[in-house]
Amino acid sequence: MPQFLQDNNHIAAAAAGGGGVADETMTAKSRVTVVGSGNWGSVAAKLIASNTLKLNSFHDEVSMWVFEETLPTGEKLSQVINRTNENVKYLPGVKLGKNVVANPNLENAVKDANLLVFVTPHQFMEGICKRLVGKIRADAEAISLIKGMEVKREGPCMISTLISEQLGINCCVLMGANIANEIAVEKFSEATVGYRKNKEMAEKWVQLFNTSYFMVSPVQDVEGVELCGTLKNVVAIAAGLVDGLEMGNNTKAAIMRIGLREMMALSKLLFPSVKDSTFFESCGVADLITTCLGGRNRKCAEAFARNGGKRSFDELEAEMLQGQKLQGVSTAKEVYEVLNHRGWLELFPLFSTVHEICIARLPPIAIVNVKFK
Repeated sequence: MPQFLQDNNHIAAAAAGGGGVADETMTAKSRVTVVGSGNWGSVAAKLIASNTLKLNSFHDEVSMWVFEETLPTGEKLSQVINRTNENVKYLPGVKLGKNVVANPNLENAVKDANLLVFVTPHQFMEGICKRLVGKIRADAEAISLIKGMEVKREGPCMISTLISEQLGINCCVLMGANIANEIAVEKFSEATVGYRKNKEMAEKWVQLFNTSYFMVSPVQDVEGVELCGTLKNVVAIAAGLVDGLEMGNNTKAAIMRIGLREMMALSKLLFPSVKDSTFFESCGVADLITTCLGGRNRKCAEAFARNGGKRSFDELEAEMLQGQKLQGVSTAKEVYEVLNHRGWLELFPLFSTVHEICIARLPPIAIVNVKFK
C-alpha cells in the first residue's frame, strides 16, 4: 500500500480506537438511522452497517427510512429491501448488509436513534425536519450528506444549519469525491467530515464511515466542506454543457478552473471563516473533478446541450435518472437568487450564466461566450 494511504489508515485507526472515541469509554451503544434510501443513501447504509457489526460502541442494526414506493411488481419498496437485502430500484445488484432494516415510517425509524444520517434531495429537507420536531432523542447528533442549500429572505441557509436550527441538535457534514455506484462495489474513495467545535464527535463519524476502501478525514470547517459539496454541482452543469457542445478538454479544464475560483470566492463572501485548505480536501477539488467527469449533473447537462436546450432539465431528469434527483439545476437557481439579492451577479459570471442557460434565457453555447474576469 502506498505510504500516503498507510498514513491515512493510521489516522483513521486512531479515530476508531486509539486517539479518538474509544469503545471502552462509551457508556451506551449508539443507534444509527439513515434518513434517505436513494442511490447515495443506500451506499451510506451499506458503509455504516459494515462497521456497526465490527464496533462494540454501536448497535448492529442500522435503520434506513424509505420513502415508500410501489414497484412495477406491485410490491412495496421497503418490503423488497427487507426481503432481498437490496435496494432494487436505486442500487440494484448490491447487498446492503443483513443488519440494514428498511422502515417506511419516518418518525418510527428515528425514534430510538442517537445518530442521524441525513441523505435526501436537499429540496425535501425542510419538510422532513418539520416532521421530526419533538420526535427525536434529546441526545441525538446528526450528519448531513446532502449537497444543496435553502435560500430564505435573510440569505442562504446551509442544510446542516437547517437541521441544527429546526431540530436543536449538532450537525456535522460529510462530502467528497463520492460517485455512489463506485463506492457500492468497493472501489477506493475518500471523503471529508466537516465539524464545528466537537472533534470527538467528528472522530465518531469517521469511525462510523471509514473502511479499507472509503477513507474519511475530519476538517474543522463545516461551511467550507458543505459549500464545496453544494457549489460543485453548478460547475458540473457547466462542464456537461461543454461536453455536449463538443468543445474539448482544454475548454472543459478552463471551465473547471473558473468554477473552482468562483466556488472559493463565493464561499468566503458568505462565510469568511472558510479555510483555503478545505478546497484541497476530498470535498473540494477532488469532488469537483469527479463530478465534472462522471456525475449525473454532467450527464444531463451534456444531453441538454446536445438537444440545443430544446428539452428541459425536468424532462431529461425524468428520462435519464430513474427517480433520482438532479441537484445542480436547483442549486444554480438558489445561488443565482443569492447573487442577485446581494448585487454580486457580475462577480460570478459562470454561476450566473449556468442558471440562465438552465431556464432557457440563454442558449447552451453561452457557457463559452461569457466574459470571465
